[in-house]
Amino acid sequence: MDKTKKIAIVGGGIAGASVALYLAQTGLNITLFDKEKSLVSGPPMCHLHAGGNLYREIDDNQCKMLLKQSIELLRFYPYAIDFRPTVIATPTVDESSPDELLPRLKMLQYEYEKMIEEDPNNKVLGESAEYFKCYSKEDVLALREQESVKNPHTLDEWMIPVVNNIELDKIKYPLIIVQEYGLNVFRISASATLGLQKFDNVSVKNETKVIDINKYDNGFTIAYKHDNQEFSEDFDYLINAAGFRSGEIDDMLGIKRDRLVEFKAAYVTKCEKYDTLWPEVIFHGKRGTPQGMAQFTPYPDGYFQLHGMTKDITLFDDGLVRSNALSAQPKLDDKFIKKIDQGWCFTVTQSRTQAAIEHMAQYIPAFKDAKVASKPLYGAQQIPGEDADLRASEVSFEGERYARCEIVKASSILTMADAIVQKLIGLGFVDSSFYGQRDFSTAEQIKKEEIDIYAEKTCQEREYPSSLAFVNKSY
Repeated sequence: MDKTKKIAIVGGGIAGASVALYLAQTGLNITLFDKEKSLVSGPPMCHLHAGGNLYREIDDNQCKMLLKQSIELLRFYPYAIDFRPTVIATPTVDESSPDELLPRLKMLQYEYEKMIEEDPNNKVLGESAEYFKCYSKEDVLALREQESVKNPHTLDEWMIPVVNNIELDKIKYPLIIVQEYGLNVFRISASATLGLQKFDNVSVKNETKVIDINKYDNGFTIAYKHDNQEFSEDFDYLINAAGFRSGEIDDMLGIKRDRLVEFKAAYVTKCEKYDTLWPEVIFHGKRGTPQGMAQFTPYPDGYFQLHGMTKDITLFDDGLVRSNALSAQPKLDDKFIKKIDQGWCFTVTQSRTQAAIEHMAQYIPAFKDAKVASKPLYGAQQIPGEDADLRASEVSFEGERYARCEIVKASSILTMADAIVQKLIGLGFVDSSFYGQRDFSTAEQIKKEEIDIYAEKTCQEREYPSSLAFVNKSY
Protein backbone atom coordinates (compact mmCIF):
# COMPACT_ATOMS: atom_id res chain seq x y z
CA MET A 1 0.00 0.00 0.00
CA ASP A 2 1.03 3.56 -0.68
CA LYS A 3 -0.38 5.46 2.27
CA THR A 4 0.76 8.78 0.83
CA LYS A 5 -2.07 8.65 -1.70
CA LYS A 6 -4.78 11.21 -1.12
CA ILE A 7 -8.48 10.46 -1.57
CA ALA A 8 -11.07 13.25 -1.89
CA ILE A 9 -14.71 12.53 -1.06
CA VAL A 10 -17.15 15.27 -2.03
CA GLY A 11 -20.34 15.07 0.02
CA GLY A 12 -20.90 14.04 3.63
CA GLY A 13 -24.26 12.34 3.39
CA ILE A 14 -24.62 8.71 4.39
CA ALA A 15 -22.75 7.60 1.24
CA GLY A 16 -19.77 9.94 1.63
CA ALA A 17 -19.47 9.65 5.40
CA SER A 18 -19.75 5.87 5.33
CA VAL A 19 -17.23 5.32 2.53
CA ALA A 20 -14.85 7.66 4.39
CA LEU A 21 -15.27 5.55 7.53
CA TYR A 22 -14.73 2.37 5.52
CA LEU A 23 -11.64 3.63 3.66
CA ALA A 24 -10.16 5.18 6.81
CA GLN A 25 -9.18 1.68 7.88
CA THR A 26 -6.85 1.37 4.87
CA GLY A 27 -4.57 4.11 6.20
CA LEU A 28 -4.97 6.27 3.08
CA ASN A 29 -5.20 10.05 3.51
CA ILE A 30 -8.91 10.84 3.31
CA THR A 31 -10.42 14.32 2.98
CA LEU A 32 -14.20 14.59 3.24
CA PHE A 33 -15.80 17.81 1.97
CA ASP A 34 -19.32 18.67 3.11
CA LYS A 35 -21.24 21.93 2.73
CA GLU A 36 -23.42 21.31 5.81
CA LYS A 37 -22.62 21.88 9.50
CA SER A 38 -22.90 18.19 10.34
CA LEU A 39 -22.65 14.91 8.46
CA VAL A 40 -25.58 12.88 7.11
CA SER A 41 -28.11 15.68 6.84
CA GLY A 42 -29.75 14.69 3.56
CA PRO A 43 -33.17 13.25 2.69
CA PRO A 44 -35.19 11.49 5.41
CA MET A 45 -34.44 7.90 6.34
CA CYS A 46 -36.64 5.75 8.51
CA HIS A 47 -36.52 2.19 7.27
CA LEU A 48 -33.81 -0.46 6.99
CA HIS A 49 -35.44 -2.19 3.97
CA ALA A 50 -34.26 -5.65 5.02
CA GLY A 51 -35.89 -7.31 2.02
CA GLY A 52 -37.58 -4.32 0.40
CA ASN A 53 -41.13 -5.38 1.26
CA LEU A 54 -42.35 -1.80 1.06
CA TYR A 55 -41.79 -1.93 -2.69
CA ARG A 56 -44.12 -4.33 -4.48
CA GLU A 57 -42.89 -3.08 -7.85
CA ILE A 58 -39.23 -4.15 -7.55
CA ASP A 59 -37.98 -7.59 -8.61
CA ASP A 60 -36.77 -10.43 -6.39
CA ASN A 61 -33.10 -9.78 -7.18
CA GLN A 62 -33.35 -6.25 -5.79
CA CYS A 63 -35.11 -7.66 -2.72
CA LYS A 64 -32.33 -10.20 -2.11
CA MET A 65 -29.73 -7.49 -2.51
CA LEU A 66 -31.53 -5.19 -0.08
CA LEU A 67 -31.74 -7.99 2.50
CA LYS A 68 -28.01 -8.73 2.32
CA GLN A 69 -27.03 -5.08 2.30
CA SER A 70 -29.35 -4.21 5.18
CA ILE A 71 -27.82 -6.87 7.39
CA GLU A 72 -24.36 -5.48 6.64
CA LEU A 73 -25.54 -1.91 7.36
CA LEU A 74 -27.06 -3.01 10.65
CA ARG A 75 -23.72 -4.48 11.69
CA PHE A 76 -21.84 -1.38 10.50
CA TYR A 77 -24.08 1.05 12.45
CA PRO A 78 -25.36 -1.12 15.33
CA TYR A 79 -26.50 1.80 17.51
CA ALA A 80 -28.41 3.54 14.70
CA ILE A 81 -31.03 0.83 14.26
CA ASP A 82 -34.47 0.82 15.88
CA PHE A 83 -35.14 -2.84 16.66
CA ARG A 84 -38.83 -3.00 15.94
CA PRO A 85 -40.60 -4.90 13.16
CA THR A 86 -42.86 -3.62 10.37
CA VAL A 87 -46.49 -4.48 9.70
CA ILE A 88 -47.56 -4.69 6.05
CA ALA A 89 -51.27 -4.04 5.48
CA THR A 90 -53.17 -4.12 2.18
CA PRO A 91 -56.25 -1.85 2.17
CA THR A 92 -59.52 -3.16 0.73
CA VAL A 93 -59.43 -0.38 -1.88
CA ASP A 94 -56.08 -1.66 -3.21
CA GLU A 95 -56.12 -3.87 -6.32
CA SER A 96 -53.58 -6.38 -5.03
CA SER A 97 -53.83 -9.21 -2.52
CA PRO A 98 -51.48 -9.63 0.47
CA ASP A 99 -51.10 -13.28 -0.59
CA GLU A 100 -49.06 -12.03 -3.55
CA LEU A 101 -46.29 -11.07 -1.11
CA LEU A 102 -45.95 -14.55 0.40
CA PRO A 103 -43.68 -16.16 -2.24
CA ARG A 104 -41.27 -13.24 -1.93
CA LEU A 105 -41.32 -13.42 1.88
CA LYS A 106 -40.61 -17.15 1.86
CA MET A 107 -37.75 -16.59 -0.58
CA LEU A 108 -36.27 -13.89 1.65
CA GLN A 109 -36.66 -16.06 4.73
CA TYR A 110 -34.66 -18.77 2.97
CA GLU A 111 -31.99 -16.25 1.91
CA TYR A 112 -31.72 -14.98 5.48
CA GLU A 113 -31.34 -18.53 6.79
CA LYS A 114 -28.51 -19.14 4.28
CA MET A 115 -26.74 -15.97 5.39
CA ILE A 116 -26.85 -17.11 9.00
CA GLU A 117 -25.38 -20.48 8.01
CA GLU A 118 -22.54 -18.69 6.21
CA ASP A 119 -21.85 -16.38 9.16
CA PRO A 120 -23.69 -16.64 12.50
CA ASN A 121 -23.00 -12.93 13.09
CA ASN A 122 -25.56 -12.22 10.36
CA LYS A 123 -28.38 -13.23 12.69
CA VAL A 124 -29.35 -9.63 13.41
CA LEU A 125 -33.01 -9.75 12.34
CA GLY A 126 -34.05 -12.31 14.94
CA GLU A 127 -34.51 -15.99 14.19
CA SER A 128 -34.93 -16.82 10.52
CA ALA A 129 -38.13 -18.73 11.35
CA GLU A 130 -39.56 -15.42 12.63
CA TYR A 131 -38.55 -13.27 9.67
CA PHE A 132 -42.26 -12.85 8.96
CA LYS A 133 -45.62 -13.99 10.31
CA CYS A 134 -49.15 -13.82 8.87
CA TYR A 135 -52.34 -13.02 10.80
CA SER A 136 -55.79 -14.02 9.60
CA LYS A 137 -58.91 -12.08 10.61
CA GLU A 138 -59.51 -14.67 13.32
CA ASP A 139 -55.94 -14.30 14.61
CA VAL A 140 -56.38 -10.53 14.75
CA LEU A 141 -59.65 -10.75 16.68
CA ALA A 142 -58.03 -13.13 19.15
CA LEU A 143 -55.14 -10.70 19.70
CA ARG A 144 -57.64 -7.92 20.45
CA GLU A 145 -58.51 -9.76 23.64
CA GLN A 146 -54.97 -9.20 24.94
CA GLU A 147 -53.67 -6.13 26.72
CA SER A 148 -50.80 -4.10 25.30
CA VAL A 149 -47.35 -4.95 26.57
CA LYS A 150 -45.09 -2.12 27.72
CA ASN A 151 -41.95 -3.80 26.39
CA PRO A 152 -42.96 -6.11 23.51
CA HIS A 153 -40.60 -8.93 22.59
CA THR A 154 -42.65 -11.38 20.51
CA LEU A 155 -44.25 -10.63 17.15
CA ASP A 156 -47.69 -11.16 18.72
CA GLU A 157 -46.94 -8.57 21.41
CA TRP A 158 -45.85 -6.04 18.79
CA MET A 159 -49.10 -6.60 16.89
CA ILE A 160 -51.41 -5.75 19.82
CA PRO A 161 -51.46 -1.93 19.43
CA VAL A 162 -51.95 -2.33 15.68
CA VAL A 163 -54.97 -4.63 15.87
CA ASN A 164 -56.50 -2.51 18.64
CA ASN A 165 -56.28 0.72 16.65
CA ILE A 166 -56.61 0.13 12.92
CA GLU A 167 -59.89 -0.10 11.00
CA LEU A 168 -60.08 -3.87 10.58
CA ASP A 169 -62.81 -3.66 7.95
CA LYS A 170 -60.60 -1.53 5.69
CA ILE A 171 -57.83 -4.17 5.54
CA LYS A 172 -57.42 -7.35 3.53
CA TYR A 173 -56.07 -10.44 5.25
CA PRO A 174 -53.64 -11.74 6.17
CA LEU A 175 -51.91 -8.90 7.95
CA ILE A 176 -48.15 -9.51 7.75
CA ILE A 177 -45.42 -8.56 10.20
CA VAL A 178 -41.81 -8.57 8.94
CA GLN A 179 -38.45 -8.13 10.64
CA GLU A 180 -37.64 -4.92 8.77
CA TYR A 181 -36.31 -2.50 11.35
CA GLY A 182 -36.01 1.26 11.69
CA LEU A 183 -33.11 3.45 10.58
CA ASN A 184 -32.35 6.59 12.59
CA VAL A 185 -30.69 9.37 10.58
CA PHE A 186 -29.57 11.32 13.66
CA ARG A 187 -27.85 8.27 15.13
CA ILE A 188 -26.17 7.47 11.81
CA SER A 189 -24.87 11.04 11.76
CA ALA A 190 -23.52 10.57 15.29
CA SER A 191 -22.02 7.15 14.53
CA ALA A 192 -20.24 8.34 11.39
CA THR A 193 -18.94 11.54 12.98
CA LEU A 194 -17.65 9.86 16.14
CA GLY A 195 -16.18 7.02 14.10
CA LEU A 196 -14.25 9.33 11.78
CA GLN A 197 -12.86 11.25 14.74
CA LYS A 198 -10.93 8.12 15.73
CA PHE A 199 -8.73 8.27 12.61
CA ASP A 200 -5.75 10.62 12.32
CA ASN A 201 -5.63 10.02 8.54
CA VAL A 202 -9.10 11.55 7.98
CA SER A 203 -9.84 15.26 7.60
CA VAL A 204 -13.50 16.28 7.69
CA LYS A 205 -14.15 19.74 6.23
CA ASN A 206 -17.68 20.79 7.20
CA GLU A 207 -19.29 24.00 5.94
CA THR A 208 -17.02 23.75 2.91
CA LYS A 209 -18.19 24.13 -0.68
CA VAL A 210 -16.32 22.60 -3.61
CA ILE A 211 -16.34 25.29 -6.30
CA ASP A 212 -14.25 23.72 -9.08
CA ILE A 213 -12.43 20.52 -10.02
CA ASN A 214 -9.77 20.09 -12.68
CA LYS A 215 -8.51 16.71 -13.81
CA TYR A 216 -4.90 16.11 -14.78
CA ASP A 217 -3.12 12.87 -15.83
CA ASN A 218 -3.00 11.13 -12.46
CA GLY A 219 -5.31 13.10 -10.24
CA PHE A 220 -7.48 16.13 -9.57
CA THR A 221 -7.09 19.66 -8.29
CA ILE A 222 -10.03 20.64 -6.09
CA ALA A 223 -10.83 24.27 -5.38
CA TYR A 224 -13.01 24.85 -2.34
CA LYS A 225 -14.34 27.65 -0.18
CA HIS A 226 -14.52 27.80 3.62
CA ASP A 227 -15.14 30.86 5.81
CA ASN A 228 -15.11 33.06 2.68
CA GLN A 229 -11.59 31.94 1.86
CA GLU A 230 -10.67 29.92 -1.21
CA PHE A 231 -8.18 27.03 -1.22
CA SER A 232 -7.02 24.37 -3.65
CA GLU A 233 -5.51 20.94 -3.12
CA ASP A 234 -4.37 18.01 -5.25
CA PHE A 235 -5.73 14.48 -4.85
CA ASP A 236 -4.96 11.10 -6.39
CA TYR A 237 -8.52 9.78 -6.43
CA LEU A 238 -11.96 11.45 -6.43
CA ILE A 239 -15.19 10.05 -4.99
CA ASN A 240 -18.34 11.94 -5.91
CA ALA A 241 -20.79 11.46 -3.04
CA ALA A 242 -22.63 14.74 -3.53
CA GLY A 243 -26.08 13.14 -3.42
CA PHE A 244 -28.69 14.91 -5.52
CA ARG A 245 -26.01 17.43 -6.53
CA SER A 246 -23.72 14.71 -7.98
CA GLY A 247 -24.40 16.04 -11.46
CA GLU A 248 -22.71 19.31 -10.54
CA ILE A 249 -19.45 17.43 -9.99
CA ASP A 250 -19.87 15.61 -13.31
CA ASP A 251 -20.46 18.97 -15.00
CA MET A 252 -17.23 20.37 -13.52
CA LEU A 253 -15.41 17.46 -15.14
CA GLY A 254 -17.32 17.65 -18.42
CA ILE A 255 -18.81 14.16 -17.98
CA LYS A 256 -22.30 13.16 -19.14
CA ARG A 257 -24.42 10.98 -16.86
CA ASP A 258 -28.15 10.19 -17.00
CA ARG A 259 -29.85 10.49 -13.65
CA LEU A 260 -33.08 11.43 -11.93
CA VAL A 261 -33.48 13.62 -8.87
CA GLU A 262 -36.58 13.48 -6.66
CA PHE A 263 -37.59 15.81 -3.86
CA LYS A 264 -39.43 14.12 -0.98
CA ALA A 265 -40.58 14.92 2.53
CA ALA A 266 -41.78 13.11 5.64
CA TYR A 267 -43.75 14.75 8.43
CA VAL A 268 -43.15 14.78 12.18
CA THR A 269 -46.25 14.47 14.35
CA LYS A 270 -47.09 13.87 18.00
CA CYS A 271 -50.06 11.90 19.28
CA GLU A 272 -50.60 11.99 23.05
CA LYS A 273 -52.97 9.01 22.94
CA TYR A 274 -50.27 6.47 22.20
CA ASP A 275 -47.97 5.67 25.10
CA THR A 276 -47.20 2.10 24.02
CA LEU A 277 -44.49 0.95 21.63
CA TRP A 278 -45.64 0.47 18.06
CA PRO A 279 -44.11 -1.39 15.15
CA GLU A 280 -43.83 0.53 11.91
CA VAL A 281 -47.02 0.14 9.86
CA ILE A 282 -47.24 0.29 6.05
CA PHE A 283 -50.58 0.58 4.27
CA HIS A 284 -49.87 -0.28 0.65
CA GLY A 285 -51.27 1.86 -2.13
CA LYS A 286 -50.59 3.02 -5.67
CA ARG A 287 -47.96 5.74 -5.77
CA GLY A 288 -49.15 9.19 -6.85
CA THR A 289 -52.85 8.47 -6.36
CA PRO A 290 -55.03 9.72 -3.47
CA GLN A 291 -54.68 6.20 -2.01
CA GLY A 292 -50.88 6.13 -2.19
CA MET A 293 -48.91 4.15 0.38
CA ALA A 294 -49.18 5.42 3.96
CA GLN A 295 -46.18 4.86 6.23
CA PHE A 296 -46.41 5.18 10.01
CA THR A 297 -42.99 5.26 11.72
CA PRO A 298 -42.87 5.38 15.54
CA TYR A 299 -40.35 7.17 17.74
CA PRO A 300 -40.28 7.37 21.56
CA ASP A 301 -42.60 9.67 23.54
CA GLY A 302 -45.55 9.58 21.14
CA TYR A 303 -43.78 10.99 18.07
CA PHE A 304 -44.53 9.54 14.65
CA GLN A 305 -42.99 10.19 11.24
CA LEU A 306 -45.47 9.99 8.36
CA HIS A 307 -45.06 9.35 4.66
CA GLY A 308 -47.98 9.46 2.27
CA MET A 309 -47.11 8.66 -1.33
CA THR A 310 -49.59 11.18 -2.70
CA LYS A 311 -48.91 14.52 -4.38
CA ASP A 312 -50.18 16.57 -1.46
CA ILE A 313 -48.02 14.78 1.13
CA THR A 314 -44.64 13.18 0.33
CA LEU A 315 -44.64 13.62 -3.46
CA PHE A 316 -44.62 16.98 -5.24
CA ASP A 317 -45.70 18.20 -8.65
CA ASP A 318 -42.50 18.63 -10.70
CA GLY A 319 -40.57 17.02 -7.82
CA LEU A 320 -39.07 14.33 -10.10
CA VAL A 321 -36.70 15.71 -12.75
CA ARG A 322 -34.22 14.28 -15.28
CA SER A 323 -30.80 15.26 -16.55
CA ASN A 324 -30.52 16.43 -20.15
CA ALA A 325 -28.01 16.66 -22.98
CA LEU A 326 -26.61 19.93 -21.66
CA SER A 327 -26.06 18.94 -18.02
CA ALA A 328 -25.62 15.83 -15.89
CA GLN A 329 -27.42 17.70 -13.09
CA PRO A 330 -31.23 17.46 -13.15
CA LYS A 331 -32.67 20.89 -12.44
CA LEU A 332 -35.08 21.01 -9.53
CA ASP A 333 -37.45 23.93 -9.47
CA ASP A 334 -36.16 26.85 -7.37
CA LYS A 335 -38.96 26.34 -4.83
CA PHE A 336 -37.44 22.95 -3.89
CA ILE A 337 -33.90 24.32 -3.73
CA LYS A 338 -35.22 27.06 -1.46
CA LYS A 339 -36.79 24.46 0.83
CA ILE A 340 -33.52 22.49 0.96
CA ASP A 341 -31.26 25.50 1.55
CA GLN A 342 -33.51 27.83 3.55
CA GLY A 343 -36.25 25.71 5.11
CA TRP A 344 -40.04 25.58 4.95
CA CYS A 345 -42.70 28.20 5.58
CA PHE A 346 -45.08 27.37 8.41
CA THR A 347 -48.26 27.30 6.31
CA VAL A 348 -46.89 24.63 3.94
CA THR A 349 -45.59 22.60 6.87
CA GLN A 350 -48.99 22.83 8.54
CA SER A 351 -51.05 21.95 5.45
CA ARG A 352 -48.92 19.01 4.30
CA THR A 353 -48.53 17.58 7.80
CA GLN A 354 -52.29 17.83 8.32
CA ALA A 355 -52.83 16.04 4.99
CA ALA A 356 -50.50 13.27 6.19
CA ILE A 357 -52.43 12.98 9.48
CA GLU A 358 -55.76 12.72 7.64
CA HIS A 359 -54.33 10.17 5.20
CA MET A 360 -53.21 8.02 8.14
CA ALA A 361 -56.42 8.54 10.11
CA GLN A 362 -58.47 6.73 7.47
CA TYR A 363 -56.77 3.55 8.73
CA ILE A 364 -55.97 4.57 12.35
CA PRO A 365 -58.98 6.74 13.31
CA ALA A 366 -57.69 7.96 16.68
CA PHE A 367 -54.67 9.46 14.92
CA LYS A 368 -56.90 12.29 13.66
CA ASP A 369 -56.04 14.13 16.89
CA ALA A 370 -52.27 14.09 16.17
CA LYS A 371 -50.52 17.47 15.92
CA VAL A 372 -47.67 18.97 13.93
CA ALA A 373 -44.51 18.42 16.00
CA SER A 374 -41.82 20.16 13.95
CA LYS A 375 -40.74 21.08 10.45
CA PRO A 376 -40.67 18.13 8.02
CA LEU A 377 -37.75 15.84 7.37
CA TYR A 378 -36.94 16.51 3.73
CA GLY A 379 -34.42 16.46 0.93
CA ALA A 380 -33.72 15.25 -2.58
CA GLN A 381 -32.22 11.97 -3.70
CA GLN A 382 -30.56 10.94 -6.93
CA ILE A 383 -31.53 7.84 -8.89
CA PRO A 384 -28.99 6.81 -11.54
CA GLY A 385 -30.31 6.08 -15.02
CA GLU A 386 -33.93 6.58 -16.01
CA ASP A 387 -35.86 4.06 -13.86
CA ALA A 388 -37.66 5.89 -11.05
CA ASP A 389 -38.50 2.54 -9.41
CA LEU A 390 -34.83 1.56 -8.99
CA ARG A 391 -34.04 0.81 -5.33
CA ALA A 392 -30.77 -1.19 -5.30
CA SER A 393 -27.86 0.74 -6.79
CA GLU A 394 -24.32 1.39 -5.60
CA VAL A 395 -21.59 3.03 -7.68
CA SER A 396 -20.33 3.88 -11.17
CA PHE A 397 -16.90 4.83 -12.51
CA GLU A 398 -15.35 7.10 -15.13
CA GLY A 399 -11.77 6.14 -15.90
CA GLU A 400 -9.44 4.74 -13.25
CA ARG A 401 -9.60 7.52 -10.67
CA TYR A 402 -13.18 8.76 -10.44
CA ALA A 403 -16.04 7.03 -8.64
CA ARG A 404 -19.64 8.13 -8.18
CA CYS A 405 -21.57 6.96 -5.13
CA GLU A 406 -25.05 6.32 -6.50
CA ILE A 407 -26.91 4.63 -3.69
CA VAL A 408 -30.69 4.97 -3.66
CA LYS A 409 -31.12 3.25 -0.31
CA ALA A 410 -28.71 3.58 2.61
CA SER A 411 -28.31 -0.18 2.83
CA SER A 412 -26.14 -0.19 -0.32
CA ILE A 413 -23.16 1.62 1.21
CA LEU A 414 -20.90 -1.37 1.90
CA THR A 415 -21.40 -2.90 -1.54
CA MET A 416 -20.53 0.54 -2.90
CA ALA A 417 -17.39 0.71 -0.74
CA ASP A 418 -16.29 -2.75 -1.91
CA ALA A 419 -16.40 -1.66 -5.55
CA ILE A 420 -14.34 1.45 -4.82
CA VAL A 421 -11.78 -0.58 -2.85
CA GLN A 422 -11.44 -2.93 -5.83
CA LYS A 423 -10.51 0.04 -8.02
CA LEU A 424 -8.00 1.27 -5.44
CA ILE A 425 -6.44 -2.20 -5.32
CA GLY A 426 -6.04 -2.10 -9.10
CA LEU A 427 -4.19 1.20 -8.78
CA GLY A 428 -1.89 -0.21 -6.12
CA PHE A 429 -3.21 2.17 -3.45
CA VAL A 430 -4.68 -0.56 -1.25
CA ASP A 431 -3.66 -4.11 -0.41
CA SER A 432 -5.95 -6.79 -1.86
CA SER A 433 -6.74 -8.10 1.64
CA PHE A 434 -9.01 -5.08 2.18
CA TYR A 435 -11.49 -6.16 -0.50
CA GLY A 436 -14.78 -7.32 0.98
CA GLN A 437 -13.52 -6.68 4.48
CA ARG A 438 -16.23 -6.60 7.09
CA ASP A 439 -14.26 -5.37 10.07
CA PHE A 440 -16.82 -3.59 12.20
CA SER A 441 -14.42 -2.83 15.06
CA THR A 442 -14.76 0.93 14.62
CA ALA A 443 -18.51 0.76 15.22
CA GLU A 444 -17.98 -1.48 18.22
CA GLN A 445 -15.52 0.98 19.80
CA ILE A 446 -18.13 3.74 20.03
CA LYS A 447 -20.26 3.60 23.15
CA LYS A 448 -24.03 3.82 22.86
CA GLU A 449 -24.06 6.62 25.44
CA GLU A 450 -21.76 8.72 23.24
CA ILE A 451 -24.13 8.29 20.32
CA ASP A 452 -27.13 9.18 22.51
CA ILE A 453 -25.52 12.48 23.46
CA TYR A 454 -24.29 13.40 19.98
CA ALA A 455 -27.55 12.38 18.24
CA GLU A 456 -29.63 14.44 20.67
CA LYS A 457 -27.35 17.44 20.12
CA THR A 458 -27.73 17.00 16.34
CA CYS A 459 -31.52 16.87 16.69
CA GLN A 460 -31.54 20.12 18.61
CA GLU A 461 -29.19 21.85 16.15
CA ARG A 462 -31.44 20.82 13.26
CA GLU A 463 -34.53 21.99 15.19
CA TYR A 464 -36.25 18.63 15.64
CA PRO A 465 -37.68 17.13 18.85
CA SER A 466 -34.96 15.44 20.92
CA SER A 467 -37.03 12.24 21.07
CA LEU A 468 -36.17 11.60 17.41
CA ALA A 469 -32.57 10.97 18.47
CA PHE A 470 -33.51 7.83 20.38
CA VAL A 471 -34.70 4.35 19.48
CA ASN A 472 -37.01 1.98 21.28
CA LYS A 473 -35.01 0.18 23.94
CA SER A 474 -37.09 -2.91 24.52
CA TYR A 475 -36.45 -5.20 21.57
